[in-house]
Amino acid sequence: MSADKKVWFITGVSSGLGKQLAKEVLSQGHIVVGTFRKQEQIEAFNNQKPGDSFGVLIDVTSSQMIIEGVKTVLDQFGKIDVLVNNAGYGVMGSIEEVSDEEVRRQFEVNVFGVLATIREVLPQMRKQGSGHIINVTSIAGRIGSQGLGIYNASKFAIEGVGEALAAELKPLNIKVTNVEPGPFRTEWAGRSATYDNTKIKDYESTVGKRIRDLQSLSGNQPGDPVKAANAIYKLAQLEEPPVHLPLGKIAYEVFNKVNSGLIEELAKFEDLGKECDFD
Repeated sequence: MSADKKVWFITGVSSGLGKQLAKEVLSQGHIVVGTFRKQEQIEAFNNQKPGDSFGVLIDVTSSQMIIEGVKTVLDQFGKIDVLVNNAGYGVMGSIEEVSDEEVRRQFEVNVFGVLATIREVLPQMRKQGSGHIINVTSIAGRIGSQGLGIYNASKFAIEGVGEALAAELKPLNIKVTNVEPGPFRTEWAGRSATYDNTKIKDYESTVGKRIRDLQSLSGNQPGDPVKAANAIYKLAQLEEPPVHLPLGKIAYEVFNKVNSGLIEELAKFEDLGKECDFD
């Protein structure tokens, strides 16, 4: 295998952004190891570009499957140059109403699955003295909003993990980037989402309306997954990539709104908060 040929390990490539990213990386002449939850999807992926497209059966909620999957990759290719934590989904509903079971499942997939994958890949990247970890979070990981509170919480968690990891790994020549897409035309708000439609009347005008808006937007989002995949590929070519990369105009608008709003709020109430140190 040529030294110029990179091995990308991408979770969740059966649809959406992960599928497009796999296509982009393969078209650039690199190897893609993609994770699937169904065996029949693996054969189709292996035939996409034989020798370069390689599917593994992994449910990210299973630590054992992650361990075995990463071992399979290393046995086959001997390295992992880029890890893309893409697998995930969204729970929609009010914080009061989403069931405990669904909250735990959201964190198992969006947080604990990502952590387990990172921890399993890191020893190899440290051994190589190189690598790039790309976490596909969301603009929803930078601002909380009605109807998405549990999803927000899971993505906020990975934003924190990514920022801390970037600082921990910088001396080791391992790069970390949190990629924050805005609304993209994928199945995120469609069949990939879990809806817990509000039953408490008090939430109808906030959570209920937001869920209906998200459902109506599905299939009409402004973000183009093909362009996003190209941006992520270009990101991985940078010598000094950013820790944060929002994707799409809406994501940048939200980032700017959040940052300016936070600065304004901090200034408004600093007299209350600052005076809490010992004299």
